[in-house]
Amino acid sequence: MVCVSPVNANLRRVPVQQRSADRLARILDAGAGLLDETGYELLSTRAVADRAGVPIGSVYRFFPNKRALVDALAERNLDLYAERIVGRLAAVPAQEWSAAIDAVLDEYLAMKRSVPGFALVDFGPPAPVADPLGDANQRVADRLTALLSGHLGHRSGSEEDLLRTVLVCVEAADALLQLAFRADPAGDPSLIAETRLLLQSYLARVLG
Repeated sequence: MVCVSPVNANLRRVPVQQRSADRLARILDAGAGLLDETGYELLSTRAVADRAGVPIGSVYRFFPNKRALVDALAERNLDLYAERIVGRLAAVPAQEWSAAIDAVLDEYLAMKRSVPGFALVDFGPPAPVADPLGDANQRVADRLTALLSGHLGHRSGSEEDLLRTVLVCVEAADALLQLAFRADPAGDPSLIAETRLLLQSYLARVLG
């Protein structure tokens, strides 16, 4: 089970005991499931509490409002994404940068299609919630840069150069994949293929 990072700024109270951590996980799971069913606008902390089987006070013990809950869910998604990428990269030789990039994209697609709530809230709150999308993409780029730098080693060049390159990829892929999943709930295959080609072509000049 992937839980919320203990330094999560969205938490009013960091769980110390396992029972409290389990309750927090149930609350986030309930929120994720309800997002798929109702969307963000109709999501309520009361519904989350009912779905999680906890008193409403338990939700407010951790979160002041539903926005903070969704932010925490987005952070948990990023932790899970990073954890799964580590697992995928373990099977990819360091010299095969192209396969590493495919693994990063493939894991995102897998989570988009299977993880509750991820289709609406991947790494940041859904529009039109007033959260700068760039902040979410920057967090993703920071995490991916650390993972790829450790895996690719000297091939990736300086950390600063790699971060800039990864941020460009994240921004471009985010826009294209939003389009792909608007066109088809499962992701339009042709648009996904174009996204993969764009990423591979752009990164070839840096990592190839």
